[in-house]
Amino acid sequence: MKRVVTGERARLTALYGGLLLLAGALLTGVVYFLVKEGLYSSISLAVTGTVPARRLGELPSPDPSAYASAVPASPVTASPAPSAATTLPSEVLAITRSVSGAAESAALERLLTVSLIVLLVYAVLSVLLAWWMAGRVLRPVAVITETARRLSGENLHERIALDGPPGELKRLADTFDGMLGRMEGLVSAQQRFAANAAHELRTPVAVQRAAAEIGLAGDPSPERVARIRTKLIEVADDSERIIEGLLLLAASDQGLRERRPVAVHEVARRAAEAMGTEAAERRVTVSVRARPLTVDGDAVLLDRLVHNLVANGVRHNVPGGRVEVRTGPGGIEVTNTGPDVPAETVPLLFEPFRRLTERTHSPGEGAGLGLSIVASIARAHDARTEAHPNPEGGGLTVRVRFGGGKGGRGGG
Repeated sequence: MKRVVTGERARLTALYGGLLLLAGALLTGVVYFLVKEGLYSSISLAVTGTVPARRLGELPSPDPSAYASAVPASPVTASPAPSAATTLPSEVLAITRSVSGAAESAALERLLTVSLIVLLVYAVLSVLLAWWMAGRVLRPVAVITETARRLSGENLHERIALDGPPGELKRLADTFDGMLGRMEGLVSAQQRFAANAAHELRTPVAVQRAAAEIGLAGDPSPERVARIRTKLIEVADDSERIIEGLLLLAASDQGLRERRPVAVHEVARRAAEAMGTEAAERRVTVSVRARPLTVDGDAVLLDRLVHNLVANGVRHNVPGGRVEVRTGPGGIEVTNTGPDVPAETVPLLFEPFRRLTERTHSPGEGAGLGLSIVASIARAHDARTEAHPNPEGGGLTVRVRFGGGKGGRGGG
């Protein structure tokens, strides 16, 4: 992984260094071209203004005889040799051009030499600066890589906690930290789930073993065999309910494969009717106020969600209590009376095998998976689960809110 980061740093260095070097070369070329274009006229003007023509006239003039020999005599009339006054402008022009040209060549040569040296130094500094910049840019990537390499189930609490200005890499590091937080929560929940499941399943196995070894030891009477048989059947039923709950929880955690419109208000009526006998035995009144609510989802899972909410309200209640089931465009809400529920324990009730009180193994008690299954099915349907203790009368109010689009909508 370090070689990958180093390779990316080398590529970024080549890119940054190449761009800086190209910019420097273009700048040098443009400066050289602009200076060359106006250098001759500037030098010529400076020479003419600094050395006046009258001073140029004091310079040694060419030999008149040489000038006369260079100019052939006219066959008609011979012209006299030109005087210094008549040759002065041409000499001044020649001297000015000569000095300006020499100065221009020297200046351009010096400028080119200095520019090439500066460009070479600039190239070296550009590569070093590009290497440093690439290292700074890729430092968060290296930190993320090292953190991901040493992560395991024991140190998921570690975070990158990148300290820097807002940007893409800062968002990447924060996203990675958020992912680690979710992973830590999931791993912790799975560990607690495995431990609680092992504990819950160990209890019925131990009861069955004790009933078989102790209850059936020796030569038991038919009545004793009948009692042990009934006890073993009850324990087997408890184990079956736990296993069914675990399978349902695992199925809902995997999400939905397909969605179909489900009339949740009708599901709520059927769930209340199904719990009618048990509610009557516990002297609990169940009322339903079903306004139309249709949800795109899995009919079996939504039926289990509503049934668990109603069953939870009936079983965790007091004699003479009540359960109110309401559906509408916002979702489904179940309110039940019962014992006071501390606010700090409400989030724990949505974890598997968590109960408000210790398990008594009484008939219809449940396995402690009801609300955890509700929360899991709600997540699979992109819904949000809320719960809070009732301010009066004790008990709990659980609300499942379905979103728009793939969530809930009014209409029957």
